[in-house]
Amino acid sequence: MTTHTAADAADALRRWEDSGAVWRVLDRDGTQVTVGLWTCTGDEVVDRVEADGPALTAFLAGRESSEDPAGPPDDATT
Repeated sequence: MTTHTAADAADALRRWEDSGAVWRVLDRDGTQVTVGLWTCTGDEVVDRVEADGPALTAFLAGRESSEDPAGPPDDATT
């Protein structure tokens, strides 16, 4: 398991998702979040990322998986 700052964890998940692989939230314990990094086929966990903080919370935006629809970008205007 790799422990990151929230910003680093969000960047790692973004890169993972952009490469076509899957991430899934495995556990939420208060502000601490553990996310599994799965293969592109989604059938095997390769690593886990653990972090807490607002940058990760904002990136997740309530999603439980990279397969869930993403919310609007942070800089979206209405």
